Amino acid sequence: MLSLKWNSMAVALVLSVTLSATTLPVSAAVSAQLPDFTRVVDATSAAVVNISTTQKVKSQPKGGNSPHGGRVPGMPEGAPFDELLRRFFDQAPGGEPDDGRSLGSGFIISKDGYILTNNHVVSEADEIIVRLSDRRELEAKLIGSDKRSDVALLKVNATDLPVVKIGDSKKLKVGEWVLAIGSPFDFDHTVTAGIVSALGRNLPNENYVPFIQTDVAINPGNSGGPLFNLDGQVVGINSQIYSRTGGFMGLSFTIPIDLAMDVVEQIKNGGQVSRGWLGVLIQDVTRELAQSFGMDKPEGALVSQVLPDSPAEKAKLKAGDVIVEFNGRNVTTSATLPPMVGVTPINKPVKIKVMRDGKPQILMVTIGELPTEDALANASTDSRGGGIEEGRIKVRVDNLTAEQRKALALPEKQGVLVTQIKEGAARDAGIREGDVLMMMNNVKITDTKQFRDLVASLPVGKPVAVLLQRRDGAVFLALKVPEK
Repeated sequence: MLSLKWNSMAVALVLSVTLSATTLPVSAAVSAQLPDFTRVVDATSAAVVNISTTQKVKSQPKGGNSPHGGRVPGMPEGAPFDELLRRFFDQAPGGEPDDGRSLGSGFIISKDGYILTNNHVVSEADEIIVRLSDRRELEAKLIGSDKRSDVALLKVNATDLPVVKIGDSKKLKVGEWVLAIGSPFDFDHTVTAGIVSALGRNLPNENYVPFIQTDVAINPGNSGGPLFNLDGQVVGINSQIYSRTGGFMGLSFTIPIDLAMDVVEQIKNGGQVSRGWLGVLIQDVTRELAQSFGMDKPEGALVSQVLPDSPAEKAKLKAGDVIVEFNGRNVTTSATLPPMVGVTPINKPVKIKVMRDGKPQILMVTIGELPTEDALANASTDSRGGGIEEGRIKVRVDNLTAEQRKALALPEKQGVLVTQIKEGAARDAGIREGDVLMMMNNVKITDTKQFRDLVASLPVGKPVAVLLQRRDGAVFLALKVPEK
C-alpha cells in the first residue's frame, strides 16, 4: 500500500510537471502571435496632427441651443434609425451668425509641411489650425480638395517636420491588423486598433472610392486621421462611420492611401482632380432580371441609360447591356464599376465585355473626363390624359408630349407616360405614376398602341425586364404577368 501511494504521488508530480511544461510554451506562442502596437505608435504618432477649424455659421435663434446644441460636433440628438454614414461635423441651422468650430485629424506627408485630411473636415472653413505633437499650433492653408474622394491637402509654414511612411493599400488583406491614431472628441493621439473587415466597399453617394472597412473604433474627431498597418505605414485616411447614434458601432470606412496620393499629385500638378467617365447610369442585376436576360446568375452592372454625347454612346453601348468585364477586370456588381472607370486615364481605349441579348459581346470605349457636375435632365411628368388602359398589368399610359420628351432628353418615338396605376403586376414590380416606360422585354416602346400589343405578348409567370425613366434617373425593373 505504501508503494502504491508513492507511485501515485510520483505519477501526479510527473503529470504536473508535464502539464506545466506544455502550458507555458502554448501561452508564449499565443503571446508571440499578438501584435505589438507600441512599436508602431512610437514610430508614427509624432506625424499625426489635430485639426480645428472656424467658420461663420448660423446658430440657433435666441433661447435655442448653441451651434452644436451643447454636444460634440457630429453627435446627433435623437438621430433617426435610418441614418447612414453621418458626417462627423454638422453645421447648425437658422439664427444669427456665430463662430462654428469643428475638430478632426490629419497626418504630415512631407517635411516641409504638407498635410492630408478629409475634405469634410476643412470644407468652408475660414480658419484652419493644425496642432502638432510638440503642442505648436500653426495656421494651415488649403492647397486643394476633392469632394468626390473626400480628400484635402493642407500646407503649414514649417520645416523638418516628422512624416509618415506611405504604404500600399492594394496589399491589404481582410483579417489584417490595423490601427488608427487621431483626436476623437479632441483627445489628441488616441490609438485604437482592429482588423480589416472588408475591401473595396462601395457606399451610397460615394461612387468613386473603394473603401477599406475595418472594426477599428472611429469617433468624431478621428476623421482625416491615418490608418496604419503593422509595418507603421499609412494605408488609408479614416473618413466615415456607420452609426445610428453618431458614435462607434463597429463599422468604420477608410479611403485607400493609393487613391488619396493620386489626388494629392493631381492637386499639386494641376490644381484639380480629373477622373475617367463612361457616361452610363447603372444598377445591380437582380435574380429576376438575370433570368429575364438569359444569364446564369446575377452579376455585372446593368446599363439603364446611356447619356448623350458620352463615351458609352460613341462605343455603341445600349440600355439593357450588362457590363461584366471592364479593362480585363470582373465587374461583380454595379458598385464595383465606377471606381474602375474613375481611375482609368482619360482618352485611354479600354475593352469592355457586355452581355447583350443573352450573348457576350466585346466593345472598345475611349474613356472621357468626368464632368464637374453630372447634369441629368429632371422634369415632372405627373399629368393626366387620355391614353389607354392595359388591364393585364393594371396600368394606364399616355403618349408623351414634345415638351415632356424634350425636358427628359428622351429619344424620338420612344416611351409612354404612366398616368395611373392600380393593384397588380405593374405596381408589384415597382412601377409608379409619372414613370416613362422605355423598353419592355428588350423591345423599345414607341407609343401606346405598340405598348398594348407588347403587353399582350408577354409570357405568363416569367419575369421580363422593363426599362423606365423617372425623375431620379433610369432604372430596370422585373415585371411578372400573373397567372389567371
